[in-house]
Amino acid sequence: MPRTALIHDFLVSVRGADRVFLEICDLWPDADVFTPVYDERGTEGRFADRNIQTSFLQRLQPTARNFRAFLPLYPAAIESFDLSGYDLVISSSSAWAHAVICDERAVHVSYCHNPFRYAWNERHRTLAERNPASRAALSRLFRRWREWDWIAAQRVDRYVTNSRTTQARIKAYFGRSSQIIYPPVATERFTPQPVGGHYLVLSELVSHKQIDVAIEAFNRLRLPLIVTGGGPARRRLRRLAGPTIRFAGRVNDDEAAHLLATCRALVVTTGEEFGIAAVEAQAAGRPVIARAAGGLLENVIDGVTGRLWEGGPDELAEAVTSFDTSSVDIDACIANARRFDSAVFREHFPREVEAALNDGPTDRQDSWPRIPRRPTPSRRPAWRAGRFGAV
Repeated sequence: MPRTALIHDFLVSVRGADRVFLEICDLWPDADVFTPVYDERGTEGRFADRNIQTSFLQRLQPTARNFRAFLPLYPAAIESFDLSGYDLVISSSSAWAHAVICDERAVHVSYCHNPFRYAWNERHRTLAERNPASRAALSRLFRRWREWDWIAAQRVDRYVTNSRTTQARIKAYFGRSSQIIYPPVATERFTPQPVGGHYLVLSELVSHKQIDVAIEAFNRLRLPLIVTGGGPARRRLRRLAGPTIRFAGRVNDDEAAHLLATCRALVVTTGEEFGIAAVEAQAAGRPVIARAAGGLLENVIDGVTGRLWEGGPDELAEAVTSFDTSSVDIDACIANARRFDSAVFREHFPREVEAALNDGPTDRQDSWPRIPRRPTPSRRPAWRAGRFGAV
């Protein structure tokens, strides 16, 4: 058996990418786990029985509230891990985990949830929300990050990803091909229940999720909306909310399953890379009113298991009022969700890893894209090697 290391961006809560990583951990129960920061309480003890190696950032006592504050330090943290002696490295990456530096004989398979959004596809939105001073500093940081990220991506032997949207970003940003294996969804957790009167948002409360669109739409509609989740945007969103909107905070799995099964519909306001919550809602027999973008185009059947919409609050309000949630076929929702069941992931992902092992480490000099004026690719730690002084 190959000696295996599993890498994840951070383990401070249990969200969509963390659930995928949990499944990966179950597939390789004896593998060592590496992550820059780890909060056992925030992850509900789900990794307590694993051998977890953390970085120097662990001394800062990271939690779901403060881990973002260490952003400039994560590249150095992920490169600090000593992975010599491992034959197989599997990273679960939505930011920096794919940048680990492996032994030259190791095979590295990366499940990419998305390239780091704030440096790539969300950079303009992120910068627009800042004041001029922080905007200038972040702009420079993100330029350096993109160079570092591109170099890191060339060291990965094989990319696997969650949707056509992320597949296109990996190709556009990194010049790398990838295979799509949809994320695992534990559909057995969900059963239909009597439907209540509320609509539901189940999301991390961060700016790129565009939860304010839902709040403005439901303020106008004066319909009950429950918003679950936590995050840095929560205080601002509460100030926007009218009397029909309730914030439930972070909820556990049982509470989430109950809210999904009893809602009139789940409301998704951003083009998720995949959208695990949308599949969970359908597994509970409930439809999804989702922005027509990203992976939602692959897991919501418009007019059958939900309604796809485009635009802002007005268009969302129109989608809500024109979509009869009571006429949705519960069995059709459940059947569609089963396409993404965890069993499918457990079958296909190990096959992809085995294929990568059979191919062996990539001859990177032959496979790297020829991009003009790029730095010469290297396995040296780019962040510390002073490559970016001329940016």
